[in-house]
Amino acid sequence: MAGPGQELGLRFQRHFLAARPLRSMPWEHESTAADPLDELYDALGRILNEEESTRCYRNYLLPSGEPVTLCESVAIISQGTTGLVTWDAALHLAEWAAENPAVFSDRTVLELGSGVGFTGLAICKTCNPKTYIFSDYHHCVLKQLTENIRLNGFALEPEATDPARAESPGQEAEGKKYQQPKLIVAELDWGSVTEKQLLGLQADVVIAADVVYDPEVTLSLIGMLQKFSTLSADRKPSEIYIALTVRNPDTYHWFQAELDKAGIRWQTIPAHSSNIFLHDTQPNVTILQLFM
Repeated sequence: MAGPGQELGLRFQRHFLAARPLRSMPWEHESTAADPLDELYDALGRILNEEESTRCYRNYLLPSGEPVTLCESVAIISQGTTGLVTWDAALHLAEWAAENPAVFSDRTVLELGSGVGFTGLAICKTCNPKTYIFSDYHHCVLKQLTENIRLNGFALEPEATDPARAESPGQEAEGKKYQQPKLIVAELDWGSVTEKQLLGLQADVVIAADVVYDPEVTLSLIGMLQKFSTLSADRKPSEIYIALTVRNPDTYHWFQAELDKAGIRWQTIPAHSSNIFLHDTQPNVTILQLFM
């Protein structure tokens, strides 16, 4: 069993690797009777004196101890999009997935609005999907998403069929314990995507996180989701899960009302018990399962 000093050190490590704000760091070393590490304070001093960058690297540690490494923007809005940062709903959805791996195991998963890729990369490393389709629309987001996928040692189709990449770092060379899924990055415009395009993706599971925040965007999302209902006659309906942070109750209730108006049934998924990724301990995040 880890002592108080070791436990505090592990907590500090997780906060530091995830690039959490300094004010959120666990600074309670005095309560453990442990001597502070001079090298740590020297390192923090150097960081504080560094010139500010527009990007940072975050390492989110999975329960296995393996990281999901992401290059993200340091600004909430960057290059005209909010898709270059990881939001709390994405962390919650990944935690729920880790507690419910059977939903994703050996199945084709389509993620809407993947952003920089956190949720998908966490699911690929913990839930063994057969195929994972990351999707977004903004060109800067798609570029950063692709870089982050490669940063975590995955190959993208058709690169995955290239023998030269079969032993790339982070795959067999490091002895991954999970099966390599087939990974695809797709440019998906909710407003113009067709039923034929969605059918071609053959998604067993559809997920999204923090995509309900703007009425126009939300209506495009609902319009696209309705297209999944036209596919149900030809194949088993996709399971659909939407994680959202309830920042404004009116927006949340409006979203539910629009789902009802579109004939999309929904239910709230019970809250999960884990807090793996150091998000706000009391965020108002809800996961809805939708039924076409």
